[in-house]
Amino acid sequence: MHALGVRIGRGLSAGALLVLTGPLGAGKTTLSRGIGEGLGVRGPVTSPTFVLARTHPSLVGGAPLVHVDAYRLSDPLQLDDLDIAFDSSVVLMEWGADAAAAVASEWTELVITRPTGSDADRGDGAGQGDDADAEALAGDAPRTVLVRRVEAGSRR
Repeated sequence: MHALGVRIGRGLSAGALLVLTGPLGAGKTTLSRGIGEGLGVRGPVTSPTFVLARTHPSLVGGAPLVHVDAYRLSDPLQLDDLDIAFDSSVVLMEWGADAAAAVASEWTELVITRPTGSDADRGDGAGQGDDADAEALAGDAPRTVLVRRVEAGSRR
C-alpha cells in the first residue's frame, strides 16, 4: 500500500481530491503515508481521526497535503468550517465518500478491499482457522484498490 501511495503521490498536483474508502485496517493511512512521501511533504502522515484534518507542507515546493478524516463529521457541510484550500492543495479524505459532493463536482475515489474472516485463509490450503486467526492473517493479506473518477450525483 505504501509503495502504491508513493507512485500515486508523484503524479498528483494542486487541486486533486482523493477519497479513500475501505474498512478499518484496509490500509487507508498506509496509502496516505505513501502519497505524502510521493508528494515530498513534511511528515509523518498519520491518521487525523481526532483533529479532523492535518496539513503537511511540501518540502520540495509543491502543493501541501491536507489529510482529512470525515468520519466524525455529522454533516458534510462541516468541511467548509475546516477552511481547506482545495484549489491549492492535494486533499486526501478518508471516510469521505458522502462528503466529497459538498465541496467538489468531481474527485478520484480509491476503494480498498482486503480479505476478512475466513476469506483470509483462502488459497493457502489452511482454511481451518477460526475467524480470529483469519482476521490476524488478513493484516498481511493483499489488498485490492479500485481507482475511479466520480462526479457529484453519480455515486450510487
